[in-house]
Amino acid sequence: MEQAQQPASLRQLLTAPGTLRLLALSALIGIPVSLFAFGFVSLEHELQHWVWRTAPDLLGYARPPWWWGLPTLALAGLLAAPIITRMPGAGGHVPAHGFGGPPTMPRETPSVVLAALACLPLGVMLGPEAPLMAMGSGLALLSVRAAKRATQPELVTVLGMAGSTAAISTIFGSPLIPVVMVLEGAALVAGGPRLFVLILPALIASGVGALVFTGFGHWTGLEIGALALPQEPAAGLPDAGDFLWGVPMAALIGVVVALGKSAGLRVHSWTGTSAKRIVLCALAVAVCVTGYALVTGRSPDEVALSGQNTVGMLAAEPSSWAVGALVALAVFKLIGWSIALGSLRGGPIFPSIMIGAAIGVACGSLPGFGMGPALAAGICAAGVAGTRLPVTGVVLAAALLGKEAPTLMPLLAIAAVTALLASALIDRQRPSDPAHLQPASATDA
Repeated sequence: MEQAQQPASLRQLLTAPGTLRLLALSALIGIPVSLFAFGFVSLEHELQHWVWRTAPDLLGYARPPWWWGLPTLALAGLLAAPIITRMPGAGGHVPAHGFGGPPTMPRETPSVVLAALACLPLGVMLGPEAPLMAMGSGLALLSVRAAKRATQPELVTVLGMAGSTAAISTIFGSPLIPVVMVLEGAALVAGGPRLFVLILPALIASGVGALVFTGFGHWTGLEIGALALPQEPAAGLPDAGDFLWGVPMAALIGVVVALGKSAGLRVHSWTGTSAKRIVLCALAVAVCVTGYALVTGRSPDEVALSGQNTVGMLAAEPSSWAVGALVALAVFKLIGWSIALGSLRGGPIFPSIMIGAAIGVACGSLPGFGMGPALAAGICAAGVAGTRLPVTGVVLAAALLGKEAPTLMPLLAIAAVTALLASALIDRQRPSDPAHLQPASATDA
């Protein structure tokens, strides 16, 4: 009777020639992927600046007028619709389905790039993280021949994941965040020593990616609009009031974000592959942008785009926002984000964080609730509800909070668990394995 084959030990897996070759390839992949990602994000940032700053200034406006989102988002819908409905890859993953998707094949990458450039600079309420992950995957898999991709789906998964993490390593503010995201997601599909073989390529590729982004940003002077707080909120050690208010607030944010995601899935079911409905959805997002500007008298770009800049504004000057404006910001962003999730292209995480930040600052004026803890708990709860990955949400919030993070960690941990449980009550779909960790089918290769 044959003995059952024993699973490989961690040492055997890490020292195997195939693993070492995979790590070397991941490091090499990180360089071209990161260079391309840097160029893409810099171009997207420059286009966004031109649309929302330079163009209004040329027309004599100190800031975008209240109606500015109507033509920009109408143009976004008209440009994105044929890309989504006619090109291979349909412009990338549907953001309502989550932050990832199956590994993007090289032939699908052009539609991802074009759809992102059509949507993001013109004010679609989505972020750059999902397109970057898809681009990184497609570019990384250029190093593998089509025949090999068809016969080795596990290689497609690992290299696609390495390319994705290299591409997004800096926009999250730290190369560790995408690796933690992969690690937490991989726990659903892998275990034991093999987990490390899946994670190490992501770690080395994202480290190289962060190095390339940092070097080129310093050398060229170009900005990439990474998610970061220009001024860390003063927090201090959370007290009883922070927990008494923070826990129900985290539950509220979890429910709100989950409702937005569920609405996005319904929008996607209605939109399908209809170019006309995609344009109508873009116009609906424009109405949300315009409605916010009319109701609050503030600039429409605060609610448009991914929300990265607005989160920084909320953290830097929370006292300058009236509670009514914060409520309007969260409501109009939630509605527009839900529509964009199911119809247009971009990432779902950054906008959800902005919604959480707005609710956090609005609740920060409650008696006994500090503004710093409220903002921190809001960001963390929204990050968890948006990704359904609690450790990722905590690490993301900690990276944004900087030196204030250690004292706020107990509140962040409890807010993360609370938001995950609350969002699960709304989102009754089984939390599936992150799709970008799943092997691609041979027919996709």
